[in-house]
Amino acid sequence: MKTEDMLPACELLNSIGYWSLECWGGATFDSCMRFLDEDPWERLRILRKALPDTKLQMLLRGQNILGYRNYSDDVVDSFCKKSIENGIDVVRIFDALNDTRNIQQAVKSVKEYGGICEPAMSYTTSPIHNEQYFVDLALKFEDMGADVICIKDMANLLLPMAAHSLVTKLKERVKVPIHLHTHNTTGTGDMVYLMAALAGVDIVDTALSPLGNGTSQPATEPLVATLRGHERDTGLDLEKLSEVAKHFRGIADRLTAEGIIDPKVLQVDTNTLIYQVPGGMLSNLISQLKEAKQEEKYYDVLREIPKVREEFGYPPLVTPTSQIVGTQAVMNVLSGERYKMVSKESKGLMRGEYGQLPGPVDADVQKTVIGDDTVITCRPADLIPPEIDKLRSEISDLARSEEDVLSYALFPQVAKSFFERRLAKEQGLAEDSDELIAVLTAAINAYRSGNSHPLIRSVGTAAGAPASNPTVRNS
Repeated sequence: MKTEDMLPACELLNSIGYWSLECWGGATFDSCMRFLDEDPWERLRILRKALPDTKLQMLLRGQNILGYRNYSDDVVDSFCKKSIENGIDVVRIFDALNDTRNIQQAVKSVKEYGGICEPAMSYTTSPIHNEQYFVDLALKFEDMGADVICIKDMANLLLPMAAHSLVTKLKERVKVPIHLHTHNTTGTGDMVYLMAALAGVDIVDTALSPLGNGTSQPATEPLVATLRGHERDTGLDLEKLSEVAKHFRGIADRLTAEGIIDPKVLQVDTNTLIYQVPGGMLSNLISQLKEAKQEEKYYDVLREIPKVREEFGYPPLVTPTSQIVGTQAVMNVLSGERYKMVSKESKGLMRGEYGQLPGPVDADVQKTVIGDDTVITCRPADLIPPEIDKLRSEISDLARSEEDVLSYALFPQVAKSFFERRLAKEQGLAEDSDELIAVLTAAINAYRSGNSHPLIRSVGTAAGAPASNPTVRNS
């Protein structure tokens, strides 16, 4: 969804009375640059101006920030600072493994720069993860300085009765507000929220009906209507919600027609309760299998995921562990032999590079995956030297701000390409990114086939050297 798709709805959204609007972080940052050719920082500033009376919320992956590896503490600190400066109020911070060491720097920084700090428990079920596990984790978060605590149920595994019980226990033991996030993948999300509301949960995440349900959040309007007149009445205006939903219905119809919203991931699938696959992970699996022209192996991969997860010590399936376990399951199925191919990320997870795995790993699988490599037992970020100065130096010719440096830190190739397109547009080298890509592709193809091209010749002339000069041609 482009920023221009959001702006017409902002005035109405701002007047509804939401506790917060989640509009940034997570996968949106990468998507802005990679797919929409938008600057995510500029998007945030625009939304901040358009939503002056509503708290803006983001999702932060702890020491991973918004990427897929651990970053140094100085990068985490700078990112938290700039996010809050540019308009974020609430920072939801989670670690895929629930390793509190991996969120401590982000918690410290968010508190220091005046943000609302919301550590999140990655909810899952396993022989390791029971109700007491999550109560104990919430108490640790409170001791760390949490302003709000989130139950992050990314795969809709928290069932209604369990939600009532967990929220009841948390409200008895924890003093800060409890914020519940689930999806409607298994079709139980609405009931989960109702039972949690009756147990005293403070805040829940919903999505307007045109973009709700399935692997998205339960829809906003039905929950508001259900609680109307009850002691847990949300106070939100159904007429305003209905009006703003009209706008997003048009956006949803267009995204569906363009194939961006896949109806398959909006259907109820109770298999999630067996395979524990969150919505974003389902979308990735479908894409990977389509690319390999092996879509018929979909359910084979789903059956493989719980096996890999158990062998890896029961990590919750949320970014980045969901992608790591999911990709490894795809490799195991498509190669025809389990662990014949092993991803770099699978090796890192087994080595402890992402933090402490919740349960014991399968010794044989670990041997296959990492051989005799030493397993990290300290906080992984303690092994990462400061990075921000090095990153600033690497991208100094294209970066115009500290925000640009941070974009490059998280997604080096994507950000660099985005900065180059931005510069090219400003210099009039292309009217838009599609034209620029077409021009560069033609030049590259000409170069590969040994032919001349106007772009290559002009570079040669500008450099004061013939186009046949190897250095100039390579440039």
